[in-house]
Amino acid sequence: MTKVMAVNAGSSSLKFQLFNMPSEEVITSGIVERIGLDEGIFTIKYNGEKKTTKCPIPDHQIAVDMLLKALVEEGVVKELKEINAVGHRIVHGGEYFNDSAVVNEDVVNKVEELCELAPLHNPAHLVGYRAFKAALPGVEHVFTFDTAFHQTLDKEMYLYPLPMEYYTDLKVRRYGAHGTSHKYVSEQAIDMLGNPSESKVIVCHLGNGASLSAVKNGKCIDTSMGFTPLAGVMMGTRCGDVDPSIMPYLCNKLGKSADEMLEIYNKKSGMLGVSKISSDSRDIEDAYYAGNQVAIDTSLLYARIVSKFIGSYYVELGGCDAIAFTAGLGENAAYLRTLIIKDIEEALGAQLDEEANKVRSGENRVISTEDSKIKVMIIPTNEEVMIARDTVRLLGL
Repeated sequence: MTKVMAVNAGSSSLKFQLFNMPSEEVITSGIVERIGLDEGIFTIKYNGEKKTTKCPIPDHQIAVDMLLKALVEEGVVKELKEINAVGHRIVHGGEYFNDSAVVNEDVVNKVEELCELAPLHNPAHLVGYRAFKAALPGVEHVFTFDTAFHQTLDKEMYLYPLPMEYYTDLKVRRYGAHGTSHKYVSEQAIDMLGNPSESKVIVCHLGNGASLSAVKNGKCIDTSMGFTPLAGVMMGTRCGDVDPSIMPYLCNKLGKSADEMLEIYNKKSGMLGVSKISSDSRDIEDAYYAGNQVAIDTSLLYARIVSKFIGSYYVELGGCDAIAFTAGLGENAAYLRTLIIKDIEEALGAQLDEEANKVRSGENRVISTEDSKIKVMIIPTNEEVMIARDTVRLLGL
C-alpha cells in the first residue's frame, strides 16, 4: 500500500487526509485552524476518535510539524518515511496547467507568478507546500489545480468581450474554480448513469462559495465562476454577477474606493447582504420556515439565479441527463434544492421526489421521481481523494 497525504492549505488553516492507495482508505484526517492567531486549534481523527488541541500555532511550518509529530505519537505511522508522497490543492493554475503537475522549480515559479490572480489562496498553498517539503525531505509532491478541469472551455466560452489585448497581454479571461470538485462529482454522476458513451451533466457546487459547470462527455464546456471566484451565482457573502457599472456608481455615491467596494462584493454581499441574517444557509432556512419575508426573498433570489444558470447550461449541452448537487449547501439544504428544481420543472421536466430530497445521507443518491426527464442527484464531493488519485497517477506509485 502507498500512503499519500492530501493537503489543502488556506491563509490561516491546513486541512489534511492521509490515504492508503489505491484502496482510497482514509487512515486519518483533520484540520489545523487559526494559524497565526493567539490560540490555534489542531484536530485529528484516527480510529474513530477525535482529539483537539488548543495552543499558539504561529505559522504553517509549526502546523505541519504538529501534524507530523501527531501522526507518530498517535500511532498512525511508525515513522514519517512511511508517507510516500504529498498532494496539494492549488486554487489557480492559470493557462499553464490543464492537469495536475509533479512539483519542480518551474511549477513553483508559475504558481508564484499566479499569486496576483488568487492573492488569498496561492500564497497560502505555497507556504503549506514549503512546510511539508522541509519536514519531509526526499518526498515527491504533486499540485492539483482548481482551474485545470475548466481548461477544456472553448475560446468563445472563456473570452470576455473586452479589448483583446487584455487577454493576450494581461490574461484576463474566465478561469473558473472548484474544478477538482466538479471533476469528481461529474465522474460520479456519469457512473450513476451507467457510464454511457455520451453524457450531459450539470454540476451545482453550492457552498459558501458556489459555482456550476456544464460537463459534456466528461469534459467541462462552461462554468459560472470567471476571472476570479467572485463571478457567477450568488453565494454566502459574494454577490456573483452584477452590472459592472454598479461599482463606479456606488463608489461615487458612498465615497468608497474600488478596493473597498470589492471588499463589500466579496465579504458583505450574497446571502448575508440580502438577508442581513447570516451567510449560513441553515440560518436562512430557519428564518424561511418561520415566515421571515426577507429570508423568503433571499431564498427565492438564490434559487432563481442558480436555476438561470441551469437553464443556460441545458441549452449549451443540448439537453441534460443529470443535475448533481454537491458541497455544504448543495448536499444539505433540501429547501433550496426544492426551490431550484421548482424553477426549472415546467421547462425542463425535472421533478423531485420530496421524500427522498428530505433524507440526510453521506451517500450518492438520486432524489428525482421515476418519471423525471432529468435525474437529480446528491453527490458528496471529495476533493482530497482526487488529489490523492492524481498524486499516485503522476508519480507512478
